[in-house]
Amino acid sequence: MMMSLTLPFLLTFLALSQAQSLSDDSLPPSSTVCIVGAGIGGSSVAHFLRKYSPESAPATDIRVFERNGVVGGRMATVTVAGESFEAGASILHPKNLHTVDYVKILNLKVNEPGGSDSLSLGIWDGNKFVFKTLTLSSNVPLINKLLKLPFVDTIVSFFNSARIFLRYGFSLFKMQNFVENTVERFLKYYEEPSSRPIFETVDEMLQWAGLYNLTSRTLQDELVDAGLSDLLINELVTVITRINYGQSVSMSGLGGAVSLAGSGAGLWSIQGGNWQMAAGLINQSDVALHLHEEIKSVADLGDFYELNSTKGNSYRCEVTVVATPLDELDIQFIPPISIPERKLQHTYTTFVRGLLNPEYFGLKAATKIPDLVGTIEDPSLPFSCIAVLKKHNEKESTYKLFSRQPMEDTLLDSIFSVRKETILINWAAYPHYHAPEVFAPFILDRRHLYYVNAFENAASTMETSAVAAENIARLILSRYFGKVSVNSSNLSATSQGEGSTHLDL
Repeated sequence: MMMSLTLPFLLTFLALSQAQSLSDDSLPPSSTVCIVGAGIGGSSVAHFLRKYSPESAPATDIRVFERNGVVGGRMATVTVAGESFEAGASILHPKNLHTVDYVKILNLKVNEPGGSDSLSLGIWDGNKFVFKTLTLSSNVPLINKLLKLPFVDTIVSFFNSARIFLRYGFSLFKMQNFVENTVERFLKYYEEPSSRPIFETVDEMLQWAGLYNLTSRTLQDELVDAGLSDLLINELVTVITRINYGQSVSMSGLGGAVSLAGSGAGLWSIQGGNWQMAAGLINQSDVALHLHEEIKSVADLGDFYELNSTKGNSYRCEVTVVATPLDELDIQFIPPISIPERKLQHTYTTFVRGLLNPEYFGLKAATKIPDLVGTIEDPSLPFSCIAVLKKHNEKESTYKLFSRQPMEDTLLDSIFSVRKETILINWAAYPHYHAPEVFAPFILDRRHLYYVNAFENAASTMETSAVAAENIARLILSRYFGKVSVNSSNLSATSQGEGSTHLDL
């Protein structure tokens, strides 16, 4: 949305609030924080709790519960033709500063941005391509070699940029300004904690950054007010929102702006899979990791919460953090909690190793099909997009398809002339956005039961999960530990893997 192990925050002392540090005698006794969910949200909460906890505080035990056998949540990879590809959350923005920091402290390697300018784009309306950029491919090997020369790629990129401008005009710059203004407001969440409030509600967190109004109106209304043309909104913007959120421009404005930001330059990912961020943060945060253990009930017993799992185990936790969407889970809360009803948007991700059928697209050769086929908003269209992940040879590539419904074999057989391998994944990927958004509370009761995913109704990305998790960690340290001052000197460059490495991550 990113390399050394040097930690720039090792000597930085950060204040959670303007309150003075409490003496050791006034700190609460050693406590257990239980985190339900080992995705980017849950692992980030553990990380920030360790990062901000004062050295003078009693040791805090952290337990992380994950119902699956691996960590990462909606970050996952899939293997096709012996190669690994992102199956869930795929891209990160160059201004995603928390995840950029994760890469540094975990010593991860990055797939550098680049190459996207040479990818061809086609916008499909179900019958024809209403717009296409130039495709750099041919059935003739010699011509293919010539097309791969650097100067040819530069010329084609310039030509395609001109074609896009001729179609959409100065609306493109207005769209860029809209996205940049939103990103600049979001950057307020990275200000020094000493000058940044701790937020008890999503509403006040958004209002502080000047983002709340974007959640009260649709993306289409925002873009019309920004002066974008109907053509750009109905074609290119719609293609982007359908790819990134599986939804149309009727989604709420902030989620839509984040979606547009996810189509810009400089996007990156982590070599070997983005899930490694969650694994690394859990490793370095000295937690007890419970894989294959689903929490079925959370009971408030006064001084602590009792968590009961499907394995028949019970755990005593002074603080409990829910870091997974509650919308399709069946956790019993005692006493019951109340959150706004929310529908998750399911995205079906289909990987195919084979070759697209040019006849399906009204073309004579597969080489004429764009590398990325996006679609306009039409309920009759069976997919949101088709993208080439890797071209193996002239007769075989690996493709990734997004759709709102499962792709049946008969449909896939009509879209593909050759299909050697097919993998289908159903993701409860993100909320179904609609304006005005209504937010669940960060604090699910009036004590110490917290909900990271309340922020997802504003926007759902790896970075927004990390931003929400940092605020939750600060809330815990402020409310439970009595607004103690915090520093990050308890982390060291050698902490990764010492005594807490989970080989089954």
